[in-house]
Amino acid sequence: MAAAGAAGPAAAGAAASDLEVVRGKRAALFFAAVVIVLGLPLWWKTTETYRATLPYSEIRMLNSLRLRLRVPVTVVFTRDSLALDDSMKLPFTVVYEREIPLKYKMKIKCRFQKDYRMALDHEEEALSLGSVQEAETMLAKSQEQVVGSLNVYVISERASLLPQDMMSYIGPNRTAFMRGIIHRQAFNIIGRRIVQIAQAMSLNEDVLAAALADHLPEDKWSSDKRRPLKSSLGYEITFSLLNPDPKSHDVHWDIEGAVRRYVQPFLNALSAAGNFSVDSQILYYAALGVNPRFDPASSSYYLAAHNLPHVINPVESRLGSSATSLYPVLNFLLYVPELAHSPLYIQDKDGAPVATNAFHSPRWGGIMVYNVDPKAYNASELPVRVEVDMERVMEVFLAQLRLLFGISQPKLPPKCLFSGPKSEGLMTWEVDQLLWARSVENLATATTTLTSLAQLLGKISNIVIKDNVASEVYRAVDAIYEAVLELTSGHLASAFVASRKAVTSSERAFFDPSLLHLLYFPDDQKFAIYIPLFLPMAVPIVLSLVKIFLEIHESWRKPMTD
Repeated sequence: MAAAGAAGPAAAGAAASDLEVVRGKRAALFFAAVVIVLGLPLWWKTTETYRATLPYSEIRMLNSLRLRLRVPVTVVFTRDSLALDDSMKLPFTVVYEREIPLKYKMKIKCRFQKDYRMALDHEEEALSLGSVQEAETMLAKSQEQVVGSLNVYVISERASLLPQDMMSYIGPNRTAFMRGIIHRQAFNIIGRRIVQIAQAMSLNEDVLAAALADHLPEDKWSSDKRRPLKSSLGYEITFSLLNPDPKSHDVHWDIEGAVRRYVQPFLNALSAAGNFSVDSQILYYAALGVNPRFDPASSSYYLAAHNLPHVINPVESRLGSSATSLYPVLNFLLYVPELAHSPLYIQDKDGAPVATNAFHSPRWGGIMVYNVDPKAYNASELPVRVEVDMERVMEVFLAQLRLLFGISQPKLPPKCLFSGPKSEGLMTWEVDQLLWARSVENLATATTTLTSLAQLLGKISNIVIKDNVASEVYRAVDAIYEAVLELTSGHLASAFVASRKAVTSSERAFFDPSLLHLLYFPDDQKFAIYIPLFLPMAVPIVLSLVKIFLEIHESWRKPMTD
């Protein structure tokens, strides 16, 4: 009885011990199940990088984009400019297409669509006037000129509207005149001449090469052609008067009146390309930073061509406008040399004095040296009052402004009369030419930006792609294809607007603060963070699971051995 009584508590203790073991195994399995089924997915979901979907396939297709730039050309024939048989064939349309040979991934074709027709009564009346300027003025009043389009009027071969030694005329508007020809191949001959005029007034290889200057190899185009400013939503223009010797010169300039009379009309004509703001300043004791050399033969000082690049940096530190500007800044400096270095002249590469006594730096601005009349020093005491001839100064600055925007003299066809710019300093078709270049440049910039962004996001998988970034990318891709479609249709104004939207959206997406790589950790840093967190919890669970597995394995082997 005593032995039986002693065995009872022992059995109960063993049973309790077995129960604790089973309970421990169940707890370990429960913790493992919670970690695997609930903990790991929850951790994975809460720590994963959110990446909105992007149109990667459409972005890859941008590398093989083909542009067809359609220029609508209306060709109007007067009654006596063609033979009767040829005039009976009108109206009809002829298309001339030519691929621009540029070493660039985007293939560009210029498509001149020439719509031939006979002149209307009011056009015949205008073309019968005494001068081509009067005819152009009358025609401009009676017709609506579409941005990017051209009108070419073919007059009689013996008409007195043009000088006898001239075959064609290019005016300030989107209008040109040329002599016809009575010939069995008249349409072919006239068609070739029209293409020459259209290329001079709209699209040609030099215009497109300048627009894609940043995307072309150096061996294709020299640095001299890399003049144009980059396309931007706005530009800031600063006129600065530098008076390094105020003790000798009391300089006065009517900059407000000059801007109102000369600069503002130019900027108004150019307003389609961007917004402009103009300001001015006077800097005293601001020297050029380069000591001019004395020329004993002329008793004057000069700045050699190789010294001109060293003039800009010391002066630029005094300007202070580019540091706070959101847009590109164009600096135009009027420098009145000090008395000790007067008169001062600028020399070209050949050592000859520059006629304007000025020079410009691409994408920066220009500097003009304004010498004081030597007779002024004999007539009065110091300081000498200097009244700046603003008409002469603004003539130089406006010429430099044209060069900075890539607006240069066109390559005219043989025997072509060129009227020159209007009073605003710009021709209407020159603005169109700039819009063509800006549209192509914007498309190239947006394409490059989106391609780089897609490659970046493809290589770094843990960068967050927010919905606003994705929406900007989609908006940029849609705007690119919209601009391509509008260019193909010949709608220059809407194409330029769409291309500018493409650049704006692509740059917003690329420079979004959420894409900064400093916000993300490399994989080795992630391991350094997560291992101290998960290892103390994972080791007991894993060891318990291993122990349970071994015990189950042993329990399966015992019946087999028995």
